[in-house]
Amino acid sequence: MNIERIVIFRALQLGDMLCAVPALRALRRSHPKAHIALVGLPWAQSFVDRYAHLVDELIVFPGAIGFPEQEETDAHLPGFSSTLRERRFDLAVQLHGSGGVANDIVEGMGARLNAGFLKPDEAMREGVFMPWPDALPEPARYTALMQRLGMDAHDLELEIPLTDADIRECDALIDTYAIDCGKLVLVHPGAQLPSRRWPVERFAEVARELSQAGWRIAVTGSANEAPLAARVIRDAGPRAIDLAGRTSLGSLAALVERSRLIVCNDTGLSHVAAAVRTPSVVIASGSDTRRWAPLDHARHRVLADWPSCRPCAFRVCPYGHECALNVSVQSVIDAAFAQLETTVREETLLHVHD
Repeated sequence: MNIERIVIFRALQLGDMLCAVPALRALRRSHPKAHIALVGLPWAQSFVDRYAHLVDELIVFPGAIGFPEQEETDAHLPGFSSTLRERRFDLAVQLHGSGGVANDIVEGMGARLNAGFLKPDEAMREGVFMPWPDALPEPARYTALMQRLGMDAHDLELEIPLTDADIRECDALIDTYAIDCGKLVLVHPGAQLPSRRWPVERFAEVARELSQAGWRIAVTGSANEAPLAARVIRDAGPRAIDLAGRTSLGSLAALVERSRLIVCNDTGLSHVAAAVRTPSVVIASGSDTRRWAPLDHARHRVLADWPSCRPCAFRVCPYGHECALNVSVQSVIDAAFAQLETTVREETLLHVHD
């Protein structure tokens, strides 16, 4: 087929979008002149702007029943589908998830060829569909579909392009707070779902221990996560910096790149750390670590406990949150110091060789 117009369905949050970058990169490499549109959430305009080398346009998904990221209603679907059919896309790719209703939405776009995933009990659909690869890490799921479409898609590296404005904003933060990046550890206690958050008071204990050992702590998060950050700051020592709500995605990514270590929940910042290759300690509560853990297990230490109720689909844990509580403060402290020691040792060896 001569493919000139492509539409991708993935109406999800930042971490999910970062994990799809290797597949988008393969798609662009295979179709360098095609117009590629992303059907995503409203916030994803910033993603499209940042990844303009991979995606040309955002089409805002209006929501549907079964998609909890927005108001769950099918009221806007007929008009949405009609508008997309008028665009006469050559290829529509379902990168949203395992199949089912997501495939129905993609088929409603009226492209000449559809591609996506099938749930275990789902009937075969017309186009290029494959069983949902449940055992693969998240980025590899979507490159597997690209391979099924005949593309070279073996590169699983994440990336997050930084602009000059990102660097300037990051430099301003460093100057404002007199940050020595050689001693900087970022602590990120937030996550979109409460079920994915390790207790904030435990983050505070870790921050205090690292601060007392001479590391400069900066606590990050969105403006909505400011109360969590304030709780950590209160116990982290007098030199800790509260950056909640004070960074854009770009300046935060630039600061992550310059930091020695990230301590966070299994959330979008974990994937940012993987993209800029900064060591991390990730406390994974509820999520499927086989799917979401960073692929470099040496650079990124994932700590998790596996009660029988995991992986979890709840927003708020109804079972006492034992998967989070069973990850001890000491285990996180030990992992953090081990990561920092490895980083310092590697830099020392590099300087000796130079």
